[in-house]
Amino acid sequence: MIPAIDSFVNVNMGSMERPEWLTRVAEDYFKRSDEIFQDIEAVALLDLMDAQGVERAIITMRGHEPDERILSFAADHPERFRLSISVDPRRGMQAVRELESLVRAHPVSLARIVPFMVGIAPNEAANYPIYAKCVELDLPISVNTGIPGPPAPGQIQHPMHLDEICLFFPDLKLVMAHGADPWWDEAIRLMLKYRNLYLMTSAYAPKYFPPSLLNFMAKRGRHKIIFASDHPVLGMDRCVREARDLALPEEALRAFLYDNAKQLFFGPEGESL
Repeated sequence: MIPAIDSFVNVNMGSMERPEWLTRVAEDYFKRSDEIFQDIEAVALLDLMDAQGVERAIITMRGHEPDERILSFAADHPERFRLSISVDPRRGMQAVRELESLVRAHPVSLARIVPFMVGIAPNEAANYPIYAKCVELDLPISVNTGIPGPPAPGQIQHPMHLDEICLFFPDLKLVMAHGADPWWDEAIRLMLKYRNLYLMTSAYAPKYFPPSLLNFMAKRGRHKIIFASDHPVLGMDRCVREARDLALPEEALRAFLYDNAKQLFFGPEGESL
């Protein structure tokens, strides 16, 4: 069985602040609010990962204050968990300093920006200090692309906003998160253009991948697409099962499920996975 790395897992959906739009998405879009709004313990998550053949997971931490519960996942199980940090560009240099402090002190593999939540497009100036710091730290950063599920304007997450970012920051390891629906072709064309631009399939069920993406994964984009679930919003078990059922060559499926995340998020450390 091909192993997997899940690059987007939530463990505090039960206790986190719950805005109205998130409740609506859980109830109207995913129709599984009871499963989504729960806090997940490390033991339960490890059991699920072992059952699904998931070797490692990246746990999302939201907010600018360190969450000791989430930090404990990586501290207690360093061989299985690493962290991602959500960054709010509206907080200016304070956000940059907080990101650097967390990266220096904890095993952080990824920063995250969600444009629709902050109302700032990826190519606006407020993001530039964050991008520059990520280059300095050699830290990948994800930016949500595609029309968001919540009732919010979608144009702010068009992949073309990343075009000038890739030009201005050629060394920035940039990941389009949550797919790119309905702008898959634009996202694919940008990945062909830029060496350090990738796409993560978090929150997008593999059985709905468009033919253009599958063709890209099987051929020129084999090293560009990264598996992720957004568990428990979209269940890890479902995503792993559907991913393994994709009509892809074995080498392409392994790259998608495991190799691409290992290379991008774990670097030299990934050699020992």
